[in-house]
Amino acid sequence: MLLGEGEGFVSCACGRKHWGLYGAAGLLLVDPRRGVLLQHRAMWTHHGSTWALPGGAVLPGETPADAATRETEEETTIPPHAVRVLASCAEDHGTWRYTTVLATVRGEVEARVANGESVALHWVPLDEVEEYPLHQDFAAAWPLLREQLDRQLVLVVDAANVIGARPDGWWRDRAGAVARLRDRLAALSRIGVAAHRVGLELPRRWCWWPRVVLVTEGKARHVAEVAGVEVVSATGEGDDTIVGTVVELRSGRPQDHVVVVTADRELRRRVGELDCVSLGPGELWRLLEESAQAARSRSRGRVQT
Repeated sequence: MLLGEGEGFVSCACGRKHWGLYGAAGLLLVDPRRGVLLQHRAMWTHHGSTWALPGGAVLPGETPADAATRETEEETTIPPHAVRVLASCAEDHGTWRYTTVLATVRGEVEARVANGESVALHWVPLDEVEEYPLHQDFAAAWPLLREQLDRQLVLVVDAANVIGARPDGWWRDRAGAVARLRDRLAALSRIGVAAHRVGLELPRRWCWWPRVVLVTEGKARHVAEVAGVEVVSATGEGDDTIVGTVVELRSGRPQDHVVVVTADRELRRRVGELDCVSLGPGELWRLLEESAQAARSRSRGRVQT
């Protein structure tokens, strides 16, 4: 068998051999009605005859999320646009890394065996996963992964407070400043953010692709939405709108991680009573700068490869 670039075994520092010269990734895909998608691996594959996740080697220039969704399409015919990536969890051995990418379906999807790496594909209810003869590493990781299934990170951003944290002339054009913030938040939603950077009490190996809700008011109230950023316009007090937004989020999806970005002490107290984490504007601006740098690095990497 001819191997592609990035394919092959790594002799890991842990004493085992792992597939993927640049690491590997798998997609833990959830359908709220049917459960999680498991792949019965063909006998000839590494750890054959076990049940695990569709996935494979990370290729040069790919992110783990890119690799997981690409491999899933190759093995199950489910295209990347049919899933929404929510989070990832990396197991880093130093010389090799495996990343589990957590995602949910966008509407109805059908999985079909697409190549010889799979014997079967099953949607498995969560309570039945451990009854399958699982790949040993997936079996070990499953309890932690299950706790985060179908959860998302929601960033609720106090636009006025965040733009007011930087003396960059925003007062001359508040709507323009909020629009620029919106665009940078959209980029962050595509890049993802480490869990610990937004105050989530999760190990540092967790990363989330946030749903962003930008709350605007005053002269910036009519800033339009863009892909990746929902805009809520305050008709009264901005703080009351933020609290109302959080209440609505909590009632609709109580399992989600909700983080409110503001420096306002009273608002932080109010959302804290709703079991939300607060993040200061300064930390958000640092994350936005880092996401812009990461996007530029990825763009250069694509050109080079």
